[in-house]
Amino acid sequence: MRILRDAKYVMLTTALADGKLLAHPMVPQQVTDDADVWFFIGLDGDQAGALRQNPHVNIAVSEAGNWLSVAGMVEFVDSQAKIDYLWNDDAPTWFEGGKEDPNLGLLHVVTDSAQHWGLKGGKVAGLAQMIKAKVTGQRPEGGSQTTEL
Repeated sequence: MRILRDAKYVMLTTALADGKLLAHPMVPQQVTDDADVWFFIGLDGDQAGALRQNPHVNIAVSEAGNWLSVAGMVEFVDSQAKIDYLWNDDAPTWFEGGKEDPNLGLLHVVTDSAQHWGLKGGKVAGLAQMIKAKVTGQRPEGGSQTTEL
């Protein structure tokens, strides 16, 4: 879960009532040892409305030759103590009313599975492998792994 913990931004994808997918960049506020993820969310936004209709989500992260896709279910949590605990210097950018902003909500993603794709050796080695694969016609080293959480 290092990739998820180190991510400054992730893409959180939800499904609308008509089946269309809606993705938003989000800032993870906390990733627990169980790989659950906490976010601040605007309660009056389209994404919050979609999540109330369908709590199934996907969190996607891309970082230096690694890609992570995490599936889970969301729950809205009403906890001023948790907001106080997670509050940081970047949060006022999105919630002008501070910790007491009536639009500020807590979103808890209870994760159930994750899939990781990675190229051995990181970004530079991955690029070299991709070039080698293009020249030789052989697949690059690496692969994917699915984990139930």
